[in-house]
Amino acid sequence: MAEVANAIKFLLNGEEVTLTDVAPDQTLLDWLRLERRLRGSKEGCAEGDCGACTVLVGRLMGDEIVYDSVTACIRFMGSLHGTHVVTIEHLRGENGHLHPVQQAMVDFHGSQCGFCTPGFVMSLYGLWMRDPHPSRNAIEKALQGNLCRCTGYAPIIRAGQAISSYGQPEGDPLWAERIAVRDRIRAIDDGRRVELGEGDNRIVIPASLDDFAAFYAENPEARIVAGSTDVGLWVTKFMRRIGPVVFIGHLPELKRIAENDSEVRFYAGVSYSEALPVIAANFPQLNELWSRIAGEQVRNMGTIGGNIANGSPIGDTPPPFIALGARLHLRRGEHRREIKLEDYFLAYGKQDRQPGEFVESVTLPLLPAGEKFATYKISKRRDEDISALCGAFRVFVNDAGTVGMARIAFGGMAATPKRAKAVEAALVGRPWTLETVEAVLPAFATDYQPIGDMRASAEYRLLAAQNLLKRFYLETIGQGERLKREVA
Repeated sequence: MAEVANAIKFLLNGEEVTLTDVAPDQTLLDWLRLERRLRGSKEGCAEGDCGACTVLVGRLMGDEIVYDSVTACIRFMGSLHGTHVVTIEHLRGENGHLHPVQQAMVDFHGSQCGFCTPGFVMSLYGLWMRDPHPSRNAIEKALQGNLCRCTGYAPIIRAGQAISSYGQPEGDPLWAERIAVRDRIRAIDDGRRVELGEGDNRIVIPASLDDFAAFYAENPEARIVAGSTDVGLWVTKFMRRIGPVVFIGHLPELKRIAENDSEVRFYAGVSYSEALPVIAANFPQLNELWSRIAGEQVRNMGTIGGNIANGSPIGDTPPPFIALGARLHLRRGEHRREIKLEDYFLAYGKQDRQPGEFVESVTLPLLPAGEKFATYKISKRRDEDISALCGAFRVFVNDAGTVGMARIAFGGMAATPKRAKAVEAALVGRPWTLETVEAVLPAFATDYQPIGDMRASAEYRLLAAQNLLKRFYLETIGQGERLKREVA
């Protein structure tokens, strides 16, 4: 067992904070506003959607400190050990002037009622620090998780494009402070496990992956929290108690990505944002889906392992991962086992995971040459919305024009992410033609008996799944772009 410390320590703007009494469900936003009277961060939705509470959280990645925009309303205090929290109150320009981001927002009339403005400023600040001259597309992507209730997006985007005319990141105080901040965080992260509280109020921050595995094997009742993008809503929307909690989002061993000529392995703590470059390089067919998973702040927090582990039937990553033939790696203490990802989901709310066992990583085989693959997400809003259904399609068509292999998986169509095995069987051995596709569509009703809810009716879901197979076929023969133009 690792040595134990009894305090959470992190940097808040320019000061070091030490806390010995923290509830497992205490959010960063509540603490900032109620305990520290830092009220620039606003509570709008309390579910990570509107971005009014956006702050930056810096953490060590090797020798560098990396700052991510996050939503403070669903970020728990227990996840902040060894980080640097930056709120809008810390922004400042030279000689008492406004910060370049703030001045650009003023000059381009980016603030109307002002409620959402601090969140927009912090999102633009995080982007500007990474990319001083972002494209319009990059700005829009960085602001996906920010809602402007006054519909002032156009001037805000113009302000984002103009920030560097007011100054460069190298002149920003946060940039100048990085070395000092890095050294202070290193001093905080002294290799000890952190434990606070008792019983349901217990918080554990493991010292390492092995420390976590040992602790969880002995305490399987503990709640694992990585990005808190789902568990956060249990607290803010459903008032659920979540303790005892073990926080794992800081563990570098779970931030690894391993690649070779045949597969990519993502460890469970890799966030959507961290995975994106590898996804884009190896699975470009997933680029559009990836950019539609929540907003930038949630992609910075949410993890691949968490999206799989919680077993939600509407998680966005399981359908394409199942279609790709993903393998899941589970661990309990020192014991590891491997299963097919599709076999992990047993029933609604039930997964093939034993007490004390956790998702350590997932391996995706690379797509063989000649295979066709696509994923489609259907939701009421294009950006930052939960899927009504998500379908992934993969086929191999041989030189004779016949389907030699088919793997189709859907989320939102059943109690778990699930393959369309009847449709697959009906396709294999038949010519890859529109006539074949239309002939197999009734088989979807054999694979799925979807329910109706606020996101879509059962009839809509079934019809949409059928139409997506037709869309996939048309795109594989080069008619997809024409159809997109006609729809537009």
